[in-house]
Amino acid sequence: MPDLTITREETDARHGRYVARLAGVDAEAELTFTRRGDGRVSADHTGAPEALRGTGAAGALVKAMVADARKEGFRIVPLCSYVAAQLAKHPDWADVFAVAPGERL
Repeated sequence: MPDLTITREETDARHGRYVARLAGVDAEAELTFTRRGDGRVSADHTGAPEALRGTGAAGALVKAMVADARKEGFRIVPLCSYVAAQLAKHPDWADVFAVAPGERL
């Protein structure tokens, strides 16, 4: 996997994003989120510019959110179709999602 750096940025009390940066590339991929209350955080949108496509950046963003959910005890609401598709590929992540793999909101 390329030398990706993943960070979490808090935009305000309810919103934020995970950001992926690749050394030497002037672009960033992001996964935006919203805190919904009741220990739920929605994954709202995942986007990667052309310069980061095929690098694994988008998948790394979802993995970072899953790791944080396990560490911090929140459940992910997959509003983003990419995040929902990743859940379907990784049923072992079901413990931190507010829906079952393949289930629609």
